[in-house]
Amino acid sequence: MGNTFGHLFRITTFGESHGGGVGVIIDGCPPQLEISEAEIQVELDRRRPGQSKITTPRKETDTCEIISGVFEGKTLGTPIAILVRNKDVRSQDYNEMAIKYRPSHADATYEAKYGIRNWQGGGRASARETIGRVAAGAIAKKILKQVAGVEILGYVKSVKDKTAKVDPNTVTISQIENNIVRCPDVKCAEEIIELIEQIKQEKDSLGGVVECVARNLPKGLGAPVFDKLEADLAKGVMSLPASKGFEIGSGFAGTLLTGSEHNDEFYLDERGDIRTATNRSGGIQGGISNGENIILRVAFKPTATIGKQQRTVTKEKEETVLAAKGRHDPCVLPRAVPMVEAMVAIVLCDHLLRDRAQCSILKEV
Repeated sequence: MGNTFGHLFRITTFGESHGGGVGVIIDGCPPQLEISEAEIQVELDRRRPGQSKITTPRKETDTCEIISGVFEGKTLGTPIAILVRNKDVRSQDYNEMAIKYRPSHADATYEAKYGIRNWQGGGRASARETIGRVAAGAIAKKILKQVAGVEILGYVKSVKDKTAKVDPNTVTISQIENNIVRCPDVKCAEEIIELIEQIKQEKDSLGGVVECVARNLPKGLGAPVFDKLEADLAKGVMSLPASKGFEIGSGFAGTLLTGSEHNDEFYLDERGDIRTATNRSGGIQGGISNGENIILRVAFKPTATIGKQQRTVTKEKEETVLAAKGRHDPCVLPRAVPMVEAMVAIVLCDHLLRDRAQCSILKEV
C-alpha cells in the first residue's frame, strides 16, 4: 500500500535503507526504447551519497542492475526491474534509535501505524528509497525527450535565507552542475556552501527550495477534474522525503496581485500558435498544459536526523534525550535536485502516454 505511483507509466519502489538493496519496478514503458544501465547510472550518481563535502559521508556507488524488461539494449514493453544493492551500512549507529524516537522523523508514526518498524537507517522513510524513483525518472526523461523533445532541469533556488537569481527559461545543465550545491547563481552557491559547512560543524541542518522547469512540453497534458496536471505534480514531488511545500507559476506570491495583474494575456506568435505573454500560470491552465514552460518549486525542511541533543521519548513512553548518530546530510537540497526532476519526469511521462492513448486517434498530437 502506498508504494506504487502512476497510471500508464507506473512505478513501484521497494527496499529499506539498511536492507539488502533498494530498487524499482516500472510497468508501462513502451517497447523498443534504447536504454542502458550507464544512462540510468548518470542520474543515480547525481543522487548518491558521499559525492561532496556537504553531503552525507556514506560511501555508496549506487551501481544499478537492470534485471528484467530490457533485451539487447531495448525495452520489451514488459515490467522493468532495477536493483541497487546496499553496501556501506553501519546499522550499529542506529542502536539507540531502536528505542528512542527521532524528533520530526517517521519513527513514531511508522510504529503507531504498523506496530513495527525497521529502525536501521529509517527503513522506508529514508531518502535511500528515492533511488528507485531516480532510476525510473531516467527512463521517463528519455521517453519525454525522444517523443516530444521535453527537457527537465532542477536546481537549488534557496537554502535558508540565501536565494539565487536564476532565469528558469534559460538556465543550463552545465550551470547547474558547475558546483557541489547545484545552484546556477555562482555567488549565491558560494554563500550556500559556506552556510552548509558551518551548520554541519554545529551538528545541525538546513532546509530550502528546489525549483524545476520543464521545457517544450506539448499542449493538452492533464485531465480535469481530479487528474489536473499540477495536482499530480504536487502529489509526486510532495511524496519525496522532507518535502513540505509546493508552488507552481506565481505560487503564493500570486495572491498579492489583482486579476488584471496576474492574468496571462494571449497573443499569436509568428507561426500563428496561441501563446501567453507572461507565464504566471506556470505552464498549466485548467489543469492542462498550455505549451509554456512548466515552472514549479518544492520546499524541503531541514534534515530531521541531527547530532544535536534533543528531547524525545522511548517506546516505553519515558522522557529522555537523543543526539542522533549515523551519517546524514546537513542539507538535503543538492541531492534533492535529481529527485525532484525524476518525479516531475514520471508525472509528465505518465500524462503524455495517457494523452496519446486517449486522444491520438481523434486528433493530431
